[in-house]
Amino acid sequence: MILYLDTSSLVKLYVEEEGSADVRALVNRAEIVVTSVVAFAETRAALARLRRGKFLAPARYADAKRHFADDWAALLTLDVTDELARTAGDLAEKHAVRGFDSIHLATFVHVLERRPDDEVHFSSYDQQMVAAARKLG
Repeated sequence: MILYLDTSSLVKLYVEEEGSADVRALVNRAEIVVTSVVAFAETRAALARLRRGKFLAPARYADAKRHFADDWAALLTLDVTDELARTAGDLAEKHAVRGFDSIHLATFVHVLERRPDDEVHFSSYDQQMVAAARKLG
C-alpha cells in the first residue's frame, strides 16, 4: 500500500493526540509513505503553534522537531512543479480548500495517476480534505 499523509496526519506521528495510533498503524502497513515537500514547513509550523499554545513542553517540542527531521528522509516527498501548482489551483476552486491543502490534493492525484495499479490511501484529519480525496480517487 502507498500512503499519502497530509500535514494533519503527519503531525500525529510527533504529537500524541486523538488519531496518533491510527496514523502510526497506517504508516507501519504502508510500503511507501508519500507527502508534498510543503508538509515540512507546515509540520514545523504546527509544532511551533502547539509549543506557543503551551500544548507541548519545551523538551517535548525539541524531541518532536528532532524526530520529524530524522524521519523526513524516509518519506517520499514530491516537489511542487508548475503543473502540480496549476492542478492545485483548479482543485482549490473545485473543492473549496485552502492553498496548501490543494497542493496536498494535487500531489495525491499525481501519485494516483502514476501508480494506477497500486492501492493508494489518503490520510487526513480534515473532513473536507477526506471528502475531496474520495472524489478524486
